[in-house]
Amino acid sequence: MQFSTNKQKVYFKTFGCRTNVFDTQVMMSRLEDFEVTTDEKKADIVVINSCTVTNSADSTARGYINSLNKLPKPPRVIFTGCGVWTKGENLFKDNKIDSLFGHSEKENINELLKKEERFFDAGDLEHIDDTIVEEFIGKSRAFIKIQEGCDFRCSYCIIPYVRGDARSYKEDKILEQVTTLASNGFGEFILTGTNVGSYGKKQHTSLAKLLKKMSLIKGVRRIRMGSIEPIQIDDEFKELINEPFMAKHLHIALQHTSKTMLKIMNRRNKVLSDLELFEFLKENGYALGTDFIVGHPGESDELWKEAVENLHRFPLTHVHAFTYSKRDGTPSATMKDEVRGDISKLRYNELVQIIKDKNLAFRQNNTKPLDVLIESYKNGKYHGLDQHFNQIEVESSADLVGDWITIENYEAKEDKNVAKF
Repeated sequence: MQFSTNKQKVYFKTFGCRTNVFDTQVMMSRLEDFEVTTDEKKADIVVINSCTVTNSADSTARGYINSLNKLPKPPRVIFTGCGVWTKGENLFKDNKIDSLFGHSEKENINELLKKEERFFDAGDLEHIDDTIVEEFIGKSRAFIKIQEGCDFRCSYCIIPYVRGDARSYKEDKILEQVTTLASNGFGEFILTGTNVGSYGKKQHTSLAKLLKKMSLIKGVRRIRMGSIEPIQIDDEFKELINEPFMAKHLHIALQHTSKTMLKIMNRRNKVLSDLELFEFLKENGYALGTDFIVGHPGESDELWKEAVENLHRFPLTHVHAFTYSKRDGTPSATMKDEVRGDISKLRYNELVQIIKDKNLAFRQNNTKPLDVLIESYKNGKYHGLDQHFNQIEVESSADLVGDWITIENYEAKEDKNVAKF
């Protein structure tokens, strides 16, 4: 990336998931005639990489757009991301944004930003990037996008309609990406995508085969994955779970623990087989996270009680909890038996507390050393993540940022571990 004081400054505002984080890095790496700034007030152009997973995500993006118009020097506003396919056209027609481009056009960002006239280029939903990202600005871990799109059609989800069907990046491109980043000092890699576990479909390969090849690259120390589905953890994948390069943490999307609710949500997973899988992974030392939606239409008091009873049986340590938020254009948006907001909030709080207690117990009972990548230094303490995806705060007189350290003794506090090194 080239920098020069006389180039127009571009600020990137990224909403949503890790996939968007990667997409933003792709765009940054493609800029040649512009300078990236981390201060939106100094920006000539603001590129908004939007999320559209819920109606409220759209509202958040609109609120941010409105805030830009209040700056002393309002920037040129360019809109991209998943929101292009839901709200982009209206934002463009209402002159809320200056221009718009879709996911498939992000590699052309340099030429697009050079256009002086307004443009609307939504692109297509079949594109796969070809960019090799050589650095991750402001990151100590590297995100590697391995696939795009999703073939699942969960009743509450709009994402397959804005990112397209599942398609995988070419294996050689992924390995080239990892090799480049490893040679630039990155040791931890997070595999991301819309539906990571579907990697390799129609290409006669698999996520497990990719993991094996990644592990052979010099410099690769630890590999994490984004959310995967229970049915995607097959026998081939299970053979890898005790390999040293595997982070001892998996995020497996359950979305619910009531059999009836899973059917309403049009989910493919089953409670009993999910529980069997989680118990197997727990026995192999894994911390386990999940996505969980509360307050989806049809979630009666009886079904919530059933879900909670099952939750207590699952060896969970982390949760991405969501209260259901209507997403126009999905089957769930027209379902009856809606759950009141105050009830959803109570259920959300109950869910979060259950997993919080389980996480503390996991950390208190752990007897193995922690393998920690120190990511930052704030308020006199170093901060990082261990192999179980738990936060740790380290007191040390050494400069540890970017280092890997082994922690033998630590204290498990309510929301993190603390140690001296």
